[in-house]
Amino acid sequence: MLVSGRRLLTALLQAQRWPFQPSREMRLVQFHAPHLEGPRLGLELGKDRGVIDLNAFDSTLPKTMIEFLEQGEATLSAARKALTASLPVLPWSEVTFLPPVTRPDKVVCVGMNYVDHCKEQNVPVPKEPIIFSKFASSIVGPYDEIVLPPKSQQVDWEVELAIIIGKAGKHIQATDAMAHVAGFTVAHDVSARDWQMGRNGNQWLLGKTFDTFCPLGPALVTKDSVPDPHNLRICCRVNGELMQNSSTSRMVFKTEELIAWVSQFVTLYPGDVFLTGTPPGVGVFRKPPVFLKKGDEVQCEIEELGVIINRVV
Repeated sequence: MLVSGRRLLTALLQAQRWPFQPSREMRLVQFHAPHLEGPRLGLELGKDRGVIDLNAFDSTLPKTMIEFLEQGEATLSAARKALTASLPVLPWSEVTFLPPVTRPDKVVCVGMNYVDHCKEQNVPVPKEPIIFSKFASSIVGPYDEIVLPPKSQQVDWEVELAIIIGKAGKHIQATDAMAHVAGFTVAHDVSARDWQMGRNGNQWLLGKTFDTFCPLGPALVTKDSVPDPHNLRICCRVNGELMQNSSTSRMVFKTEELIAWVSQFVTLYPGDVFLTGTPPGVGVFRKPPVFLKKGDEVQCEIEELGVIINRVV
């Protein structure tokens, strides 16, 4: 299901025409390369520069993001040193990007968390966060394919800001919440609306968690590299057509509130992912409704974080 390096490079070069580009701050990635053993951790420097192999820079560093986050400031300090050193860079054409986090303990999702998304459904803005989940098996990489399941005929798109937890905690106060955040990334909450809204007792889980229904990436952008995560342009294009176009400033419940709310019930662990809701413009509420089909290409983009590109098969 992985996209070839050549096709990936072409797609990303085409992104130059888009209205905003990711920053080049601390952008942590997991990747494969043909001449290197197993998954690796790296620093993504932008499509015109490539990736620094952190495991080549320091062989003591872990090779998975969750282990990296579990070690806290020590590993982050090593990554900062690598960012400022003159190191060899792997070209984009040699790199296959994995999700920035794989096999997290939890994928926490937030429903109806944009004011305008509530309005397009003609429902009231929630008084408390609406929480559901995806299984970690739904996670795929930033340029992997979305597989249409035979059991659904109504697969929809949802671009979302994702929070990645960096430090464990429970009963976290909102004032302390950012200390538990490692950073942010782009998420696509792919949704089978027939299962979400019409079957299985209208419970959301099954409709949200088919395999490949959670593309993430391209990088974990550390929180110190994002001046204000709640003031970022967020958009989604299907086959180049702009479908969703909003700002994270329209979120009802922000990062701190969500972490404080969820941590009342469960312990948060490094690598846990929060999908913070989607803005208006999804397919199911269009007139007539529009759903994804084989051959479509979905581009989810968030200012300062980057773009993920997923073809539907």
